[in-house]
Amino acid sequence: MISFKGTQYPKDVILFAVFFYVRYGVSYRDLEEIMGERGVFVDHTTLNRWVTRYSGAIAEAARRRKVPCDCSWRMDETYIKVKGAWVYLYRAVDKHGKTLDFMLSERRNKPAATKFFARMLEVNGLPRKIVIDKSGANTAGLKAINKRRTRPMLGFKSFNSASATLAGIETAHMIRKGQLTPGVCPFKQFAELAG
Repeated sequence: MISFKGTQYPKDVILFAVFFYVRYGVSYRDLEEIMGERGVFVDHTTLNRWVTRYSGAIAEAARRRKVPCDCSWRMDETYIKVKGAWVYLYRAVDKHGKTLDFMLSERRNKPAATKFFARMLEVNGLPRKIVIDKSGANTAGLKAINKRRTRPMLGFKSFNSASATLAGIETAHMIRKGQLTPGVCPFKQFAELAG
């Protein structure tokens, strides 16, 4: 359960603002104006703090509650600029395009790929097959996970903010794809993840 203790605004207002930001391509200043038109006067920096504080926790709840995906996985990574430096967003989807997992990493190397594959296996179980690009880091990470399992059996100002925001965006995509509770209002699903 996510705590909203000590916040100046009601939980529903905070969740609406966070959901609106991660689901639609609006800036914090535009969202500040939209909220103002609805009678809620909140500064764009406060909106940024809300997204950073709550979207990561909501994404973690969504990751654990999503419906099972197909056993054929596709994994890739893309580059995102944070504080002028490139970082890597690892993403995995099943053959139907449903989100399996995602992770922002400062490096594209064996430990990062290994950590990502371990996270995916923890929540999604064993796949039938994984399709990856020819990157050495992904191949090494996949081999490290295989050994471990068989032996015992665009621009952000901070990495934290980028990680939380991207987690919220991926969660909004999962909701849109019907991976949590199909047929229920998307915002209601998002709010339920906050507890």
